[in-house]
Amino acid sequence: MNMDVTVPLHGKVALITGGTSGIGLETARVLARNGADIAINGFGSADEIEEIRTSIGATTGRRVEHFAHDLSDYGQASRLVADALAKCEAVDILVNCAGVQHVCDIERFSDDAWNRLIAVNLSAAFATIRSAWPGMKTRGWGRIINVASTLAMRAENQKSAYVASKHGILGLTREIALEGAPLGITCNAICPSWVLTPLVRQQVEAKAKELGLSFEETARTAFLRDLPTRRFVETAEVAATMLFLCSNAAKSVTGAAIPVDGASTVR
Repeated sequence: MNMDVTVPLHGKVALITGGTSGIGLETARVLARNGADIAINGFGSADEIEEIRTSIGATTGRRVEHFAHDLSDYGQASRLVADALAKCEAVDILVNCAGVQHVCDIERFSDDAWNRLIAVNLSAAFATIRSAWPGMKTRGWGRIINVASTLAMRAENQKSAYVASKHGILGLTREIALEGAPLGITCNAICPSWVLTPLVRQQVEAKAKELGLSFEETARTAFLRDLPTRRFVETAEVAATMLFLCSNAAKSVTGAAIPVDGASTVR
């Protein structure tokens, strides 16, 4: 499914956390096809990372660098932008896509699980935004996109840390939008519903095992039943929204929480 819109991003560098799989990887491909050089952060084997770098580079002609910083470590998260700048000279577009999940009722939710989830989903975004800010301010142009969730606007059982982190991302987005408004820097949040990323696939598989159902039946009855479209959102649809937000056509779109959710939040 090709969701490309012609948005020339030549001369721009996009740093994408969580860029080695799912929404982040598709975003890297779309932004590169539209002219941006790419810095991706994320996990994977050396062979997997090299395949991503070479495939995006070969199909787009753009430069692709990889950074393996562990965003659950605040020190590494804080160094990510500086290390990207050392290789890429600029970070014009920052996409905070890295995320983790832990499903558990509150009385059994461990400190370690809470701290890791808040670190990756929220604190790392603060660290990367703060580090990228001076360069964007100097250039008078910047695009910051935080991947939130429909759970930035509501709650769901057994996801206390995830819901808290995504509500936090939405608040951070709005604050950064205010600070960036006179500087030519926009900051927006994208709020997808169920996207069949590796993270969501793990949740479906765990639920299928619990219910004794097939993957397809579990997805249909436990995950997609509240989506009017009755299908998973595609990574290409989210990436296309990212592309629009990076364009000059979106220079007055800032502080927004944009649902890409199959109408699931309008009920």
